Amino acid sequence: MSELVAEQVVATERALKRVAEVLRDEAPGSFLRISVNGGGCSGFQYAFDIVPAAEEGDIILGDSESRLALDPVSLDYIKGAQIDFVDDLMGSSFRIENPNATASCGCGTSFAV
Repeated sequence: MSELVAEQVVATERALKRVAEVLRDEAPGSFLRISVNGGGCSGFQYAFDIVPAAEEGDIILGDSESRLALDPVSLDYIKGAQIDFVDDLMGSSFRIENPNATASCGCGTSFAV
């Protein structure tokens, strides 16, 4: 499987393909921003937002069709993580396998460090 790596964060080919599909209907130059916010049932939660452009200092994954942006503060919480896209009986979603998480909730969108 082909993967793209930046600053020790890995985006799988499946994740990048799905990002490209999502961004096709958005304004040219848009990014999928992945960030970590305080909250959720485990202390921190992942957020996925479409933004019109990357911000200064962002870590960029992808290419001209699949553009992912990670802010430097969030990167501290997800260094070494793998971003994947899964489509299974539970539904389809982006999944982050985060080696820094000491606990996570059942929904997979919140975690503790």
